[in-house]
Amino acid sequence: MRAARLIKMVLLLQARPTMTATELARELEVSERTVTRDAQALAEAGVPVYADRGRAGGYRLVGGYRTRLTGLARSEAEVLFLSGVPGALREMGLEDAASAARLKVSAALLPSLKDAPSTAAQRFHLDAPGWWQEPKTPELLPAVAEAVWDDRCVRVGYRRPARREAKRATERATERATEREVERDLEPYGLVLKAGVWYLCARAAEKGGDFRVYRLDRFTAVAAGEARFVRDEGFDLPRFWEARAEEFARTVLRDTVVVRVSPAGAALLPYTTGDRGVVREALERAGEPDEEGRLTLTLPVESQEVAYSQLMAVGPELEVLEPAELRTRFTEAARALRQLYE
Repeated sequence: MRAARLIKMVLLLQARPTMTATELARELEVSERTVTRDAQALAEAGVPVYADRGRAGGYRLVGGYRTRLTGLARSEAEVLFLSGVPGALREMGLEDAASAARLKVSAALLPSLKDAPSTAAQRFHLDAPGWWQEPKTPELLPAVAEAVWDDRCVRVGYRRPARREAKRATERATERATEREVERDLEPYGLVLKAGVWYLCARAAEKGGDFRVYRLDRFTAVAAGEARFVRDEGFDLPRFWEARAEEFARTVLRDTVVVRVSPAGAALLPYTTGDRGVVREALERAGEPDEEGRLTLTLPVESQEVAYSQLMAVGPELEVLEPAELRTRFTEAARALRQLYE
């Protein structure tokens, strides 16, 4: 532990001309007294660490000293390519490896390029979660990430949602969804962070198993075995995810509604439904606008219940034509609003 800290201290001083004890203590996550002891230990080991006294003082390396301990370990080299997603690295438990990799790269740069890492960091940043969402890191993410890196087979407990069964009770459609827990033996191929939600792309461990996608927040247990799997060289994670995401977006839309919408309402629909592609295709299929400038659209929706909450946000810029049950709900809502405001 101390040896790694001493190496990190040398790399920090090599990357910057001078650092105060306070700065080093913050970077190394130790006390200033420990920084003083570490500097003495480095000096005794032959590393020319010099301490400048006074308010503007600090620690520096004398005579342009450069360490040769800049070779990247495999884990450091791998996480270096994820440096643009610091939040994801932290959630997967890889922040320390990424920090060490960045320090080694900085130490190996020419003096004229020393500011390159900070220059890029001040100009580009990736914030994965959507607006107004409180991202929650799945507790089992680090264990899954470790298995993904090691190509290690895992047995997982998974809360699997049952198929939703729509039942007509009165005039409204109600949906029931129950969950049941199952166990799966998986070959974890890759992790995907989509809008703040983590997913695992994995293949069933039995021979000939197909690739599937699992939400990590539905995992109840993860146990990594000793066995490792041999990766399918033809598996392309970005391409697989793109295809599955498009397939999911289509299959979840199991119902349709017919609406009459104004130009202002058509502009609002992509935001209230959350699917610009579906709205764009519906607009392309629509005929000519009527005498009031409104278009009649057939919109794919997840369910009437979901459609009610999404389309209600468009207000008077949209009129539901079909199905009759949904139109009745909007009529009742309009009558209740009128009574409220009168």
